[in-house]
Amino acid sequence: MPGAARRGRSPVLAAVAAVLLALPLGAALLGPLLAPLVTAPDGPPYALGGGHPLGTDGLGRDVLVLLLRGGSSTLGVACGATALAYAVGGCLGLMAATTPHRWVDEALLRPVELLLPLPSLLVISVVAVGRHGSPLAIALAVAALNVPAVTRLVRAAALRAASSPVAEAMRVQGESRARITLGYVGRRTLPAVAADAGTRVTAAVFTVAAANFLGLGLEPTAADWGVTVAANREALLVQPWAVCAPAALLVLFTVGVNLLADGLLARRGSATPEAR
Repeated sequence: MPGAARRGRSPVLAAVAAVLLALPLGAALLGPLLAPLVTAPDGPPYALGGGHPLGTDGLGRDVLVLLLRGGSSTLGVACGATALAYAVGGCLGLMAATTPHRWVDEALLRPVELLLPLPSLLVISVVAVGRHGSPLAIALAVAALNVPAVTRLVRAAALRAASSPVAEAMRVQGESRARITLGYVGRRTLPAVAADAGTRVTAAVFTVAAANFLGLGLEPTAADWGVTVAANREALLVQPWAVCAPAALLVLFTVGVNLLADGLLARRGSATPEAR
């Protein structure tokens, strides 16, 4: 019964996630291509109507055009930072879990753990001093902040697999360390990584949006969802679309990513012998 429940829940979660992700991902991926087709001339600040489907912002720019142009920076920086964090942290975690030497484990973990207590916005603000308005600098800062947690997660998930009879048998058969680490131990950590990915992408999206909201990221006039929310928040009651529309896209993306991760875990869980 638990396996049947998971099998029944998995397609539902995937369908709901696809619906929620369609709009923000479509805006982020296709928006820059569609924006020139719907570009409208600037109008009065915080105007509703007048050829502007979602009104204008405080500078008189069309909000719909800002939404189409702003998703690639917000989601691109957050997703790129998360992918980089998993690439670096995943490698460090697997190496620490599979090494036979305790000192190597300590040498890999201790340096990255120094970043754990640092507040994210403090690090981003320091980066912004020298590289203000650089999406790459913000992405690198967010990635560096996530590397310690990813390293610890992957290491914890890989320790059991690295000491399992299967891994020992592969070593006895003369399999290369790379094949054991990536081919077996790495695959065994995928459920834990998938469960963590949804929340980590969500945190990265809101960290980037918060940095832009506080003026630590992109320029105040940049076409970015977080910047748009920050720049127009004082006129929420006058022109709600300038704030609610980009905020809604951020919420749809984060909820959709988490539901997608849950659906993938449910499908994987229903395929295991324990779930049947």
